[in-house]
Amino acid sequence: MAKKGLHPEWYKTKIFCDGKLILEVGTTKKELFVDIWAGNHPFYTGSQKIIDTEGRVEKFERKYNSKELQNNNKKEN
Repeated sequence: MAKKGLHPEWYKTKIFCDGKLILEVGTTKKELFVDIWAGNHPFYTGSQKIIDTEGRVEKFERKYNSKELQNNNKKEN
């Protein structure tokens, strides 16, 4: 199948984050140490906070929430 001496060694790699074993995958490295993964990234854990210094989020919510309310009122009538 694969030619000998041409391809790198294939290992069952252990991936660590903060000293804890996260998962095992097949790669050409024996161990990997990562700082961020899906289990501790704010986007995936739901702890992400939107930082808005210019009021853009509120402006967007005012603009589209008011249209949504108007559309709901028209449907009810």
